Amino acid sequence: MSIWSDMVTIVTATLSGDINFKVTQAYRSDAAWLVFGPLTVIGAIAVHYLYKAFPFLDRHLERTVAVTAYILIALIIFVGVIQRFVFSSQVPWSTTIPPLIFMIMSWYGCSYNVKLRTHLSFSEFRTKFSHKGQYYSLLMDNVLWFIFCIICVTTMSRITVNTYDNFQIVLGTDGVMRWWFIITMPLCFIMMAGRVLSNALIDLGRFRNNEKLIEQAVIGGEA
Repeated sequence: MSIWSDMVTIVTATLSGDINFKVTQAYRSDAAWLVFGPLTVIGAIAVHYLYKAFPFLDRHLERTVAVTAYILIALIIFVGVIQRFVFSSQVPWSTTIPPLIFMIMSWYGCSYNVKLRTHLSFSEFRTKFSHKGQYYSLLMDNVLWFIFCIICVTTMSRITVNTYDNFQIVLGTDGVMRWWFIITMPLCFIMMAGRVLSNALIDLGRFRNNEKLIEQAVIGGEA
């Protein structure tokens, strides 16, 4: 199949939900990069304007997802420990679902901390740079983060389709599908790309106005 037909297959099959081996093969081809690369860009722009339109989501969406996931993990483990040591029994999925929830918690937390610029910011080192040097260092961060998001959106979409096509069930359950959890990852990295775009626009505005570019970041602090 040509790369263009693979692209058409990816788009039409995803929208229709008709996933089969042929579609999975198309996802594994280079056509996936040509589909999900632009999709990440479009999604980032949409997320950027969504956050501008709804400041409440801007401040609380990722944190709410991360905290809710953390509470769910804690409850499952807490109940599982009581069942195991008090009642000598344990539900089979108590050790398989928490890692999947942890995956959601960690990456949505990462998306929020991209906004706060607490990931590898090197603030103490970069404040020694000139104003232009600071801007280019931040621009490099944003470019690398955006490339990372495109890679993750593409690869995680492939994994989602593969788990869906293979009807993979979470171990210890009767009908909980793994793709229900994994599909949150491409969405997460599109949201992260939106954060990166917002940061890039903020940096550009500050650079043009000769404003301070780099501030000390605090993990878990308010944006």
